[in-house]
Amino acid sequence: MPDRVTASIPEQQRALWLSTTAFTLCFAVWTIFSIVGLTIKKELGLTEFQYGLLISTPILTGSLTRLILGVWTERFGGRIVFASQMILTGLATWALTWANTYPQFLLAALGVGLAGGSFIIGVAYVSKWFPAGRQGTALGIFGMGNVGAAVTKFLAPFVLVAWGWEAVAQIWALGIALMGVIFFLIARDDPAFAERRAKGLAAPSLAQQFAPLKNLQVWRFALYYFFVFGGFVALALWLPHYLTDVYGADVRLAGMAAAAFSLAASVFRAYGGMLSDRFGARTVMYWTFGFSAVLLFMLSYPPTDYVVHGKDGLISFSTRMGMLPFVLTLFVLGFFMSLGKAAVFKHIPVYYPNHVGAVGGLVGMIGGLGGFVLPIVFGALLDLTGIYTSCFALLFGIVVVSAAWMHLSVRAMERRSHGKALDQLPTFPELAEVHDPARTAMPRVLEDWSPEEPQFWAEKGRRIARRNLWISIPALLLGFSVWMVWSMVVARLPAIGFNFTTEQLFWLAALPGLSGATLRIFYSFMVPIFGGRLWTTLSTASLLLPALGIGYAVQNPETPYVIFLVLALFCGLGGGNFASSMANIAYFFPKAEKGNALALNAGLGNLGVSAMQFLVPVVITAGVFGAMGGAPQQLSEGGQLWMQNAGFIWVPFILMATAAAWLGMNDIADARASFREQAVIFTRKHNWLMCVLYTGTFGSFIGYSAGFPLLTKLAFPEVNALQYVFLGPLVGALSRAGTGWISDRFGGGRVTFWTFLGMILVTFGVISALQAGSFMAFFAGFMALFFLTGVGNASTFQMIPAIMGREIPRLMPDLDPVSRRKQSERESAAIIAFTSAIAAYGAFFIPKAYGSSIAMTGSPVGALWAFLAFYALCLGITWAFYTRPGGLLHDIEHSRAAAVAAQAA
Repeated sequence: MPDRVTASIPEQQRALWLSTTAFTLCFAVWTIFSIVGLTIKKELGLTEFQYGLLISTPILTGSLTRLILGVWTERFGGRIVFASQMILTGLATWALTWANTYPQFLLAALGVGLAGGSFIIGVAYVSKWFPAGRQGTALGIFGMGNVGAAVTKFLAPFVLVAWGWEAVAQIWALGIALMGVIFFLIARDDPAFAERRAKGLAAPSLAQQFAPLKNLQVWRFALYYFFVFGGFVALALWLPHYLTDVYGADVRLAGMAAAAFSLAASVFRAYGGMLSDRFGARTVMYWTFGFSAVLLFMLSYPPTDYVVHGKDGLISFSTRMGMLPFVLTLFVLGFFMSLGKAAVFKHIPVYYPNHVGAVGGLVGMIGGLGGFVLPIVFGALLDLTGIYTSCFALLFGIVVVSAAWMHLSVRAMERRSHGKALDQLPTFPELAEVHDPARTAMPRVLEDWSPEEPQFWAEKGRRIARRNLWISIPALLLGFSVWMVWSMVVARLPAIGFNFTTEQLFWLAALPGLSGATLRIFYSFMVPIFGGRLWTTLSTASLLLPALGIGYAVQNPETPYVIFLVLALFCGLGGGNFASSMANIAYFFPKAEKGNALALNAGLGNLGVSAMQFLVPVVITAGVFGAMGGAPQQLSEGGQLWMQNAGFIWVPFILMATAAAWLGMNDIADARASFREQAVIFTRKHNWLMCVLYTGTFGSFIGYSAGFPLLTKLAFPEVNALQYVFLGPLVGALSRAGTGWISDRFGGGRVTFWTFLGMILVTFGVISALQAGSFMAFFAGFMALFFLTGVGNASTFQMIPAIMGREIPRLMPDLDPVSRRKQSERESAAIIAFTSAIAAYGAFFIPKAYGSSIAMTGSPVGALWAFLAFYALCLGITWAFYTRPGGLLHDIEHSRAAAVAAQAA
């Protein structure tokens, strides 16, 4: 343990200063591309994106290697690992001078990136020499090695001008390789490693080292470091380019100005360690996030001209930050980032003293990845928006999210420790006389949840379950709206100047379905792991990414197709929400009301598709957000559209739904389960059978919703399809919400059987209508299909709890009744979520099937014949396994139907 360190002060000082010097040289090499990259960019004629990728590639290697280097340091000792890493980095840096083409430079940059892995080696090595009370200061001094970036910014431009960029690479390579040899000869093994080797103890296993990584707290620390370190590296790489473009500075002046930022973000790290030891790392993080948010807001404000209509005429003025104020602001920002870097790594030896390598490696890796990802995003944002300060706006958003997560986590820890005492306090002191703790306390985690007990359900359970349901529904509705909004955007892209082919448009329409379905597989298991309240909050907030992205991308006809592909994939975040939402609600209701509750959640959530298809055509015809929303796009046939409103319109509702989920929802303690406990469903035959059936119902609903606007526009170009297409999802959603009670009363299996039979007949009718060229018959057929998919959506989900209620006693006969009920509920919820994930692939395959059928035959009829054959397969499965005499659900459903008939008589 760190508190039992017996090393002498001279030994501690030697280890510390050797490591700090080595880390300084490593960091100087790691950021070498920030200077030599400018010359390479000119020589090769690189685009902004290619330049961003080049300068970020070393950061990628340095980040990804941190995790394994941290583990190796714990196993083999910091002395041998640190020395080896520096020598290999020197060889790779020298090899940079042999590159001639862009791919060769990228390959060499991967090797140079080994320098970035040095940080976690040093953290794991240095922390073992010092007791816990001095680790913050020691690691802060070690972290001063970040000043290597300033060394490169200051010295490399002069070497480059005098002898060329190759000389920079060669001198830096010799320096780091020589330091590797010196470190190996002078450094000593840390006390913990030396003691373990002397006693012949085995090194900790990988499983033991990686065990803490399952803690959410570790990933929260990683997000902090993503900003304080990743943001620092990204700005250190980006600033020379920014200063030369924005302020016209030459490379030497830009390098010195960027060096001032790197200097501030490095040398004060030791001071940050001292402050963390004295006042606590959490307090320092509050300072870091608070001041960084203010400074980044100032930096993110672009140069703007204002004209005010005053009393005596127009008053004009401009806002623009000059180069000197800009550099000074960056210096202050770097100061607080350096404090934050020290504070983050003060946490790790305190919370995880025996896992510094693995935990620090992960945190360092995520932080380093920030240095890789952010410059690329900076370049993409600049290409997309044309605003240089967009890079600071992105960092501002990251700071706000990090600060909010930290503060909410701190409050949650306080509530766990002092929950009862906190509930006794009024929100405001002046309300003390009227404060009633019994009325205002609302437990977030429900320790005792027994919905099957009539008294509990009547007195307490129904009220809580319904509150969670009615918060879940609008969140899910927004998820469907964002998921399917792409179908409306794609249909209008050609009209506003985007020259994409029909095949490209169908790909854009299909990709949200592909990503949404894939995400559902992971979302299926998230509620028992994280809790329904937290996961609903996070998944709802994630919808801001595609909503804002769409709003900005459609405003520029020069936006690359790849950006639209990425946004289409992001729209799938909305589709993923369904799996976790349904699994969460399934835990709250008893079996007798589960079918109707799931039908309401899913059915009214599905209304998001219809709401989107009705609302978007309205809002894109007016400047709803005024100047804030951007200028309209001119239509090729005349007129104008505010297509960005298709994304922006959802932003305020997403913010409200996120707040409602966090403040109003609950977690159920009994619903917690690991992935391993839930993974048993993969061995259940009926899980896979229900995947097929639900693909036939929900897969059809979501696939038809995604492809209906574009299919109608292509099949009947003379019809203004956007005026009518919202009716299909509306009919499907309402039929799902309104028919759940039928399955509860008469049996989901029987309803599913008749639903598939009806879908077969109606699909044949749609094929006939297309061949006859009748829009009315085509439209009526699709309305019938949407209605039947809604009925089938409700009935298939009603089947799952009944199936597992029969199967669990057979599969696990040793369980007592209470454990049997919990196991049945756990597996039912997991199967409901997983089947929804598989079925969601219909949103990809149905539009893609239309496109492929049109490309191969010139008509979508071939795809519809394939759908009809699939419905016939679903019909056969339903009868063979569930509804025939002797089927799993036959006796249950027929006895239920008989009871209903007797009650009616």
